[in-house]
Amino acid sequence: MPPEQRFAPNATPYERIGGEAAVRLLVKRFYSLMDELPEAWGVRRLHAEDLGGSEEKLFLFLSGWLGGPNLYVERFGPPFMRARHLPFSIGVAERDQWLLCMRTALDECVGDAALRESLYGSFSALADHMRNRAEAPAGQAAQQSL
Repeated sequence: MPPEQRFAPNATPYERIGGEAAVRLLVKRFYSLMDELPEAWGVRRLHAEDLGGSEEKLFLFLSGWLGGPNLYVERFGPPFMRARHLPFSIGVAERDQWLLCMRTALDECVGDAALRESLYGSFSALADHMRNRAEAPAGQAAQQSL
């Protein structure tokens, strides 16, 4: 986004990112990275072979989450994201792989550095909230193997 682009002080992240087209681009790039990056295999394998359904649902969710049209809620009801992810074993590795894909997509698709960092912080909190697998702290696992 050009530096001369100015927004109202109360502009939503949805507006600041560029609306529907920009959110779709971000989501498309996110899932293409998940498909391409070998280091994202752990989180990729939790998804269907065809990522189209996941891509559409993430777009619908992010539209409302970013302050735009509440498309996900209109179609599916309240997101209850953690509950919807409970069937999948999500630990630190899967969270970090998801965040790798989102960080890269944000870096490539969101020109406003302040917005990009703010969104990454919010995505980090959301991704951490999705964790549902108990894991021993890193140091504790190493001590137990001695």
